[in-house]
Amino acid sequence: MASVLAMWLWQSDSMLARVARGALAPAALAYRGGLAVRDTLVRPQEPAIPVISVGNLTVGGTGKTPIAAWIAGELQAMGARPAVVLRGYAGGDEIDVHQRLTPGIPVIANPDRVAGVQTAAARGATVAVLDDAFQHRRIARVCDIVLVSADAWDGHVRLLPAGPWREPLSALRRASMVIVTRKAADKSQADAVTRALPFLREVPAVAALVLGTLRTLGGEERTLETIADSTVHAVAGVGDASAFFAQLRAAGAHVVPHGFRDHHAFTRADADRLAHAAAGAPVVCTLKDAVKLEREWPRGAGPLWYVSQRVEFDRGREAVLASLPAT
Repeated sequence: MASVLAMWLWQSDSMLARVARGALAPAALAYRGGLAVRDTLVRPQEPAIPVISVGNLTVGGTGKTPIAAWIAGELQAMGARPAVVLRGYAGGDEIDVHQRLTPGIPVIANPDRVAGVQTAAARGATVAVLDDAFQHRRIARVCDIVLVSADAWDGHVRLLPAGPWREPLSALRRASMVIVTRKAADKSQADAVTRALPFLREVPAVAALVLGTLRTLGGEERTLETIADSTVHAVAGVGDASAFFAQLRAAGAHVVPHGFRDHHAFTRADADRLAHAAAGAPVVCTLKDAVKLEREWPRGAGPLWYVSQRVEFDRGREAVLASLPAT
C-alpha cells in the first residue's frame, strides 16, 4: 500500500528524492537478499484444485482485480466452477469489488492462501483464481500470470524500499504468461514496454483497462459521455490514482483530483470534505473506493458515481485463454 510520501520518493526527480533513494539502496539490497533466501526455503504445497495466480512485480496499480475477475468469468463461460481467492484487507474493499464484478462466483478472503483454496474446493469450486499472489510461494499453481503496467513503467527497477518493485525483472522467469496493461497509456507505450521486458517465454499480451459506464451502488447508470466538458471531482484510493484521473480527462472531463493511499479507509470526515468541495458537481470514484465511501456519504450530497475498468485485449487474448487449465 503506497503512501503519498512513498510515491514521491519513488517517482520524483528532485535532488532530495534521489538522495533519499540512494540512502535506501543498502536496505533494497538486503531486501533482495531476503527474497533469495525465501526462494530457497519455501516449498510449494499441492492444492486440492488447480490454481491460477494473477500478480505483479510492483506495489499496486497494474489492474490485478479486473484481470482476475475477467479470468474467473472466462473460466465460468468455459464450464468450470471458479472461485476467487484473495488475502483480504481490513477495509474489505477487494471482497466487495469482486462480488460485484463476478456475481455468482464465490469470493473467499483468507491471509492463508492454502486454506483459502481448500475452502474454495470444499464449496465445490474446480479452479481457484488468486488475486495478487505472484509472491505467495507456499501454494503450487498451474498458471502464473504477471501484469506489468505501461502507465507506471519508467525503465527503472528499484526494489523496496527504494522503489515500488517487489521483485526484480528476473522473476519473470517464473511467469507462465505476462500481460502488459494500459489505462491512460497508448498502444505505442505498451508496445515499448513489451520490447523492454527480458526473461520472457513468449511475447506478452497487451490488455487495455477501459472505463465503463458511470454507476451508483443504488443502481443508477449513465454513459461516460455525460461528464464530457463537465467539472468532475475524482476520488481514488488505488495503487495508481494518476492513471484513473488521466482516463477521466481523456473522456473529456475537467478533473479536480482527490488522491488517497491505496486501500484508504474512508471516514465520515473524508466524505463530508469531498461532498463540500464538490458543491454539487459530480463526484466520480473507482468501484474499489465506492464500496467504502458510500457507507459514509452524506445524505443530500448528490449521488456518488463510480466507474469500473473493463478488460479489452489489444493483443494476446487467445494466448491467455490457452494458458488456463482445462477443467
